[in-house]
Amino acid sequence: MKTEDLALFHRIAETGSLIEAADLLNLPKSTVSRRLQALEDELNIKLFHRQSRSMTLTSAGSHFYQRSQNILAQLDETLFEMTNDDAEISGHLRIQMFPIHSMRILMQAIFRFMDMHPKLTVEVLSSVESVDMVKNNLDVAFVVESVLDTLDLVVRPIFTTDLRFYASPEYLASHGTPKTPQEIESHNVSLFRLSNGKIFNELWVGLEEAVRVRGNFCSNSVELAVEFALQGRGIAYAPAEVVAEFVETGELVTLLPEIDAHQGECFLAYPSRRYVSLASRRFIDYILQELVPNGVPTNMSEQSPRRSCQASKEAFSDDVLHFSVKKSR
Repeated sequence: MKTEDLALFHRIAETGSLIEAADLLNLPKSTVSRRLQALEDELNIKLFHRQSRSMTLTSAGSHFYQRSQNILAQLDETLFEMTNDDAEISGHLRIQMFPIHSMRILMQAIFRFMDMHPKLTVEVLSSVESVDMVKNNLDVAFVVESVLDTLDLVVRPIFTTDLRFYASPEYLASHGTPKTPQEIESHNVSLFRLSNGKIFNELWVGLEEAVRVRGNFCSNSVELAVEFALQGRGIAYAPAEVVAEFVETGELVTLLPEIDAHQGECFLAYPSRRYVSLASRRFIDYILQELVPNGVPTNMSEQSPRRSCQASKEAFSDDVLHFSVKKSR
């Protein structure tokens, strides 16, 4: 029995579709079907109930899935222990990346890792959509949400950034300058919506206070929100490093400067209920070593001292996403 056929079986089980598994593995459907049939013949058991649009595990298939998952995990653990950090690795990494401003830094780290391992292939998908990482065969995701729709994730903070409200002098001249967080709520603020419908309309000011905002413009891009503010149409909530140039030139004004910036987070996430490949483990270790020195996430806003943050464990309503931080000690 080949380990790659076991991995193929797992992709079919996790996607529930022969076609989707073939697409994820970049293989012809006929090849996936033939290899699955050969595996069933070798085991002399029926692994799936085959239907026109989906495939569901049989009782024997479900048992085999659970047991073979442990086998793959133990095999990869053995390879991990036997392989030193400098050893070249191969395989394929499938990465989801939230389109954040720091994407360039993440991509530079990914390319350096690829240079260290020329036999490795990497696929990066830029998306704001929260997806089931196991079903979509994602090894690692870089996200700004503290909790994805998918459960059973290992989540590690790798970036922090100082988030504040900004507006143009023209907008403030016409609509007044908010002096308190509560006054922000009466202004036109650019909103951020995910493709799954969730919207960031409750935003943090400083460490503890949140304001509920509204506005006539919504997007899934920080850059578009900043452009909205530059055009004098309203207020943008953005990372300090994104707007630094515009603040310096006077095109944007920092609102509530006397209040400490709120620290937003970018997380590295990977599934905990699926075995982690050797390539994934090496990549995760590399990213943490590069971007979380001494266990402290990299702060992208250089004017602010670094603080250690953690993923929120609070339960929020379905239509609102929060950024949550751990208080400084």
